[in-house]
Amino acid sequence: MRIRNIRVIDPANGTDEVTDIYVRDGKIISPDSCGDPSSCDPEEEIIDGTGLIAGPGLVDVHVHFRDPGQTRKEDIHTGACAAASGGVTSVVMMANTTPPIDDPEIVRDVISRGLNEDIHIYTCATVTKGMCGKELCDYAALRDAGAVGFTDDGRPVVDAVLLREAFDRISKLGVPVSLHEEDPAYITENGVNSGAAAAALGLTGSDPMAEISMIKRDLDIAADTGVILDIQHISTAEGVEAVRLARKDNPNIHAEATPHHFTLTDSAVSVYGTNAKMNPPLRSLDDREAIREGLADGTIDMIATDHAPHSPEEKSLDFASAPSGIIGLETSFLLAYEILVKRDIIDLAKLFELMSLNPARLYGLDAGTLSPGAPADIMIFSPNETTVYSSSRSRSCNSPFLGKTFDGRIKYTIAGGKVIYRDLQYFS
Repeated sequence: MRIRNIRVIDPANGTDEVTDIYVRDGKIISPDSCGDPSSCDPEEEIIDGTGLIAGPGLVDVHVHFRDPGQTRKEDIHTGACAAASGGVTSVVMMANTTPPIDDPEIVRDVISRGLNEDIHIYTCATVTKGMCGKELCDYAALRDAGAVGFTDDGRPVVDAVLLREAFDRISKLGVPVSLHEEDPAYITENGVNSGAAAAALGLTGSDPMAEISMIKRDLDIAADTGVILDIQHISTAEGVEAVRLARKDNPNIHAEATPHHFTLTDSAVSVYGTNAKMNPPLRSLDDREAIREGLADGTIDMIATDHAPHSPEEKSLDFASAPSGIIGLETSFLLAYEILVKRDIIDLAKLFELMSLNPARLYGLDAGTLSPGAPADIMIFSPNETTVYSSSRSRSCNSPFLGKTFDGRIKYTIAGGKVIYRDLQYFS
């Protein structure tokens, strides 16, 4: 494959220039390795990149594919299709499936089935058996089976003594632990911020201290144990500041922000109903601005979707009864481009760092760069077109952004040198 005359942005190498990309045997190759560039193999695929932007394929380290056990919402295949639509070439699945991914055989099963997909599928395993917060897993066995990290995402690990022991054990393996930080003691009903948004629904909601208290606790334990810690889907200004202070002294601290948390506020609940219900909930304007500032200054070093499919029947329940979460793989880059880049909060190089390079580095994945020899995982984007998000390739459609017109259009997703998505043909 040869991609001609395209603006290439690769933060791993400090590249931002109009050039050509050459691919052979599924890998990026240097121009010096491809022979006479004026000659053309008759079987070579040529892509005209004039006016387009290429970056490393996106790496989303926080997705729920509901497989095994809840495949009516999503499975590995439909999740992979949605990822490809959004320029995502690698994903890390969360472990809160049915049964949870707490056994080496389950790890091997989901990884094996993921090999059938066009994108690269990785998985975490759980911190505690059954995600019950009572008993620790055999982390070495799960890692040896292929788990790239550990998480009980969807539930916090409330027992601080147990978590400290988990951190001690996981720190010896050199892989990250990613935590859902919400203390249930501060939550009356989940999915909505306490205050006016909750009161309008006749609810009390989730106090910001639910997140803040657990982030501070776990940053302290991480400092004592040396574990690589990822604070998931951060939602509060105080949480961002706690991470900012911790990162000054501890390079093993990382944090994710979701597109919905840096785009919306808790007022969205009155507009989108249960499609604006998620854990942690959308917070205040000040919280949203703090997340944007954290992304700009490097406090938050990753953008991840927390792609969480649910059926229409579930989301049509009353607010308190409906499950939390929204899908996001197809819209994550488009939202980030519109909200963060076009408003000059960050530039495109920083965006690819947040959505590709940094997540790949955290989990030790062979991804996140367009260096010669790297897998030819590439997303190609047009900044001069628009996208109407009118349907989803996910098995679910629970998104507040359905029907929205985005600036920009993903033209190609390429994984391992193969075009796996072309010109958003499924969108209008």
